[in-house]
Amino acid sequence: MGNLFQSFGISASGMEAQSRRMRHVSENIANADTPGYRRKTIDFRAEIDRASGTTRVATGPVQLDRSELPRIYDPGHALADETGFYKGSTVNTMIEIADAREAGRSYEANLRIFDQTRQMAQGLLDLLRR
Repeated sequence: MGNLFQSFGISASGMEAQSRRMRHVSENIANADTPGYRRKTIDFRAEIDRASGTTRVATGPVQLDRSELPRIYDPGHALADETGFYKGSTVNTMIEIADAREAGRSYEANLRIFDQTRQMAQGLLDLLRR
């Protein structure tokens, strides 16, 4: 029964990590046209729970894209310099959409594992009641 409860924690940590990833992806998409905005990313890492001996998913700190900001020519823009350029954002909407899809599918996979574990635990409790 203990392994069933450990499965809940493992799948819940995966869902939490993917929801954090989705939050950063949505922030990136919302700020895609904001001048000077740098894309946010997070890394995943394995974290060992010493009490139960299981490995869970943890997220690292938020990292900002360090690539060069693109220079966009628009002399009528309020932030344009004397040459007519301003610095855009490092967000590529297509990459963000792909990341959002991947995060959503990973979240759903963890949710299915969580639900299957719940069904197995319920079945076990039903057997023990008999």
